[in-house]
Amino acid sequence: MIIRPRRSVLYMPGSNARAIEKARSLPVDAVILDLEDSVAPDAKEAARDQVCAAVNAGGFGPREVVIRVNGLDTAWGEADVAAAAAAGPDAVLLPKASSAADIDGLTDRLRRAGASESTRVWAMIETTLGILNLKEIAATARQPGGRLSCFVVGLNDLVKETRIELDAHRTAALYWLSASVTAARAYGIDALDGVWNNFRDMEGYHHECLQGRALGFDGKTIIHPDQASAANAAFRPEPADVEWGRKIIAAFDLPENKGRAVIGLEGKMVELLHRDAALRTVAIAEAIAARNG
Repeated sequence: MIIRPRRSVLYMPGSNARAIEKARSLPVDAVILDLEDSVAPDAKEAARDQVCAAVNAGGFGPREVVIRVNGLDTAWGEADVAAAAAAGPDAVLLPKASSAADIDGLTDRLRRAGASESTRVWAMIETTLGILNLKEIAATARQPGGRLSCFVVGLNDLVKETRIELDAHRTAALYWLSASVTAARAYGIDALDGVWNNFRDMEGYHHECLQGRALGFDGKTIIHPDQASAANAAFRPEPADVEWGRKIIAAFDLPENKGRAVIGLEGKMVELLHRDAALRTVAIAEAIAARNG
């Protein structure tokens, strides 16, 4: 799987041509061109055409481009998937993924529609069934022909479905957040934290970014360009971690350490699992540096 920074992932309404054009120049790691929640029913088909034309036109630079389709059980889902397969985004995001069968259904439709093997599947974890079935959903990433590469937590729908109340620390949702990260890590996929709705409250948003980082998320989905810088800062590898990672990689590459599972480095015991983590940290840091010029 290609390692990519996903610190800031911005939702853009598929019906808004100016927003889509603006997304080509924003300092975000990825954009989600949305055909679902942000698009009114009578604008769905026009938004689909507009989004797919934008993806075909390109110009998004290093930004990962994702199309969020409507659910496969809606009047627009099948056509959305077929159009997305032809357009060739980096990924297709499935809303309300509640079972492994949902992921398999999208994967099969993408294959039958001739989607490139490079087009991955992202899954919105935003239903109670999705939480209960996290392991089975994540496991589809390891199936032959599996495309799943990322979870996107959708707290708004989960809060609505369960009728919980969130405090400033998201206490009632911590189980959902941690379970999503745990399942993602078990099967080698990324996990993105949900959106912060009050984009004018930057102090609260900054706190939530730091909490998401502490919980193990790879980045945060955002709803306003002004939220990008805080997410980029919160989820970037720390310089000290990058430096230490490079030392670990270099140490395991020494001839005397070839084939060893454990080595000593600057008074610390370092295992191959630390090398694997270091490789990812350095790769993310280098990808960020490359896109920053």
